[in-house]
Amino acid sequence: MKYKLKWKDDFKKDGKPNNEIWTYETGGHGFGNNEKQFYTDNLKNAYVENGILNIVAYKENYENNEYTSAKLTTYGKKHIKYGKIIVKAKLPKGNGTWPAIWMLPVSIQNGNPWPYCGEIDIMEHVGKNQDYVHFSLHSKKYNHQVGNQPTHVIKQEGVTDTFNDYEVRWDSESISFYVNNEHHVTFKKNSDDSVEGWPFDEEFYLILNLAIGGWWGGEIDDSILPAKLQIQSVEVYEKD
Repeated sequence: MKYKLKWKDDFKKDGKPNNEIWTYETGGHGFGNNEKQFYTDNLKNAYVENGILNIVAYKENYENNEYTSAKLTTYGKKHIKYGKIIVKAKLPKGNGTWPAIWMLPVSIQNGNPWPYCGEIDIMEHVGKNQDYVHFSLHSKKYNHQVGNQPTHVIKQEGVTDTFNDYEVRWDSESISFYVNNEHHVTFKKNSDDSVEGWPFDEEFYLILNLAIGGWWGGEIDDSILPAKLQIQSVEVYEKD
């Protein structure tokens, strides 16, 4: 399969992330996961410095929450349908951290509810399970609320010490996951799946965030804060 680069951000300009690509999504309502952070649009929670995007979580009181962090999305600016996405990232260390590189469909912003809309999790890591990286899909038919979502877990040593390439290759029949160009799993569309089982044939947008706590993130070790999710580059390709 051949691909051509559609767009890239290698974070060359210090300060706030490029507003032609990224939007801050703000709020602190738990996001259905009992998360403890408030996502702000403050510079200290998401900033570019020396070629690195830093998403930083702090222990601080803010809008009735005890932690702050940031969530950046490409919604309304850079939408993706099929192709290859590579995010080079170094993950935070410590209990309670829950970084994610993932995608939601544009239609969720127009009333298409989760999980019917679909979700592609390119990378998730929870600090209480150091070096275990998760890849998952969610849909109305297959999701974590009923415990049958397509998911795969690998042990990848050093994810909090070095930058690694987290990659998804996506077409109308399958979604494959890679780390450092090494293939780990492919989830394929079942022949009998309607949109309820395979809602992955529309435009999605990319999300980068660092959650704190929650039902999966678990107990928070305040001593490790502030904690950083660092992104060195984002590359989006389409089929050539």
